Parts: sequence; structure tokens; C-alpha cells
Amino acid sequence: MKGLYWQPNSSGEETSFVFLEKDNLPVVSDNYVKVQVKACALSRIDTKVLSEIKLEKEFLPVGREIAGVVLETGNKVSFFQPHDEVVGILPLDSEESGLCEVVLVHEHYLAHKPEKVSWLEAAGTIRDGVRAYTALHYLSYISPGKTVLVMDGASPFGTIAIQLAQHRGAKVISTIYSLEDKQYLERLTPSVARIIDESNGRYDLTESCLEETGGLGVDIVLDAGVRLYTKENEATSQSLLPHKHDIITLLSVGGHWVTMEENLQLDPPDSRSLFLKGATVSFLNDEVWNLSNMHQGKYLCILDDIMEKLSNGVFRPCLDDPIPLYEAKVSMEMVQKNPAKKRQVVRL
Repeated sequence: MKGLYWQPNSSGEETSFVFLEKDNLPVVSDNYVKVQVKACALSRIDTKVLSEIKLEKEFLPVGREIAGVVLETGNKVSFFQPHDEVVGILPLDSEESGLCEVVLVHEHYLAHKPEKVSWLEAAGTIRDGVRAYTALHYLSYISPGKTVLVMDGASPFGTIAIQLAQHRGAKVISTIYSLEDKQYLERLTPSVARIIDESNGRYDLTESCLEETGGLGVDIVLDAGVRLYTKENEATSQSLLPHKHDIITLLSVGGHWVTMEENLQLDPPDSRSLFLKGATVSFLNDEVWNLSNMHQGKYLCILDDIMEKLSNGVFRPCLDDPIPLYEAKVSMEMVQKNPAKKRQVVRL
């Protein structure tokens, strides 16, 4: 069977994606399930994580968020039966490419897909849903009445995070970087409490958030990256990101800052400010559920709850038009270089 794989070049700087013909799948046994893939979402490959956990190979499979139909089950499988519709995220050490007609996956990485949810929606929502749940439930403990700042709210992750926060009764503030982003957020129901346009520099993020909260500050901040320092000739994409001092300033007493900045550096004055506020900083790494199976039960509950909310209309994902399999290679190259504004999903 043919699947899409990532091949790092010898220089280690550039990557290439190739379709490879792989051997047929082994016999299904124990807790493994054979799934016919109907849709697979494309996400950027974190080469640094793969290197740190010693998963570097000549060819690495591409496409981990899948939705499909169960064809066959192992003798110890208890959750699924043939013809069940399922969705899930393949583990980091998977040998299978999600961009393949049939894959073999352990049952503990899958959840049932509701009938009314399409293949594209299921595959395109599952990762952003896990990320939003991790940020809002396990790192910051969201509750009704809290104020949440979601940076880049028109992104695929930002959209799901806003909807989950609103569903939990929180008040949401969001930043946008273009008129198109603003129009997209204005169409969301329920509406975002305040949209801050960061594209032209007219609005000060800290002042806007303090004004919206009556000077008390924001309870939860989900960033999309931060600037650690200011330098001349900074790239446009970096200059639009908030400075770490701005986020610390707008945090409320007892607030939670959930960051995607893996190289965050806090100077002693930063730590002092956080200490005085009794605030916390947490690092958002949604791969932690796959890196450790200690909380496998919680992870499966998250997958089930994401599908339930998708079925009930709580989540309305930000998806691009479906991509045919023959265009997957080009699309993946684009996703790897620059995160897409809409989630890219391949229809098989």
C-alpha cells in the first residue's frame, strides 16, 4: 500500500515528502484494529520532539489525525467491532502513514465517531480539540465567569479554544491580525466579548484587556507564541506577537498563562511579578498524552467528549476545502513551512 512519508535531507535543514509503497499490514492481533481511512488532517511535524525522543528514521510517516471505518479487530479488542466509525490520533512512534488506505492502530488511540459528524470534520477537529481541552481543563481549570484571552482566535486552534471557553461559561477576548480574521470571528455564535486588532498597532493589547476587565486583568491567557525581547529588523510575523511583559502585566491575580513558546525565558523581574500575583505559567504540549500513557483513561474521555460536542454543534471547526490524495504532498510541504489559516484535511 502507498502512503506519504517524510524524508529529512542530509543537510538536516530541508525536508521532503514522498509517496512510498509499503509492505502489506501484519495480521491483526491483540488490541489492534485495522481501519480503512476516510479522511486525514495535515499537521506540522515537530522534528525537534522526534529528535529528542530518538524517533529519527530514514522515512517517517505523515498524517496522524485520521477518521475511518473499522475493518477488522484483534482478539483482545473490547471497544470496537467491524463497521464501527472511528476517529483518533496515531501515536508518535506509529509505523503507519495516515495518508494510506488502511492502517493498523491500537484501540486505545481511537474513539467512536458519531454518525452525524462528517469524516472531514472529525479528522480536522480532533487535534485542536485535544489541545484546547489540555489548555483549558488540565492546565488552567476554566470555570463560568472567568475571562479568557485567546491569541490569534481565527486560527484552527483558536476557534476551538474560543468555542470551548464559551461553552464553559467564560468571557472571551481574542486578537486578530487581518480584516478577514475579524469578519470570521464576528460570525461566531455566541459572539466574542472583544476583538483586538493587532495588525495595525492602533490598539494596545494590555490596555484593551485591562479596560475590558475593569482593571482586574485576564484570568487565562492562551498565546500563539510570544516575543522574548525586541530587536530591530524583526520579521513581521514576530513583531505582531505580544511581548512576554505585556502578557504578565495583563494577567489577573491568580491567573494562568498557557504558552506555546517552548523556549520561554523569564527574567527575575518577570518571576517577581508572577510571584506577587500568585499566577502560574504552563506549557502547552498536546503530545504529552501520547508521550505518557499514565492518563490513558482521561485521554479517551477527551476524545469522546470532543466528538460529542462536534455532534451537538458546540464545535464548528475552521476547515479548508477537502484535498484529494494526489495533492497531499504539495499541501504537506506548505503546512510544514507555514501553519495554514484553515485546517487542511485530505479526503481518501
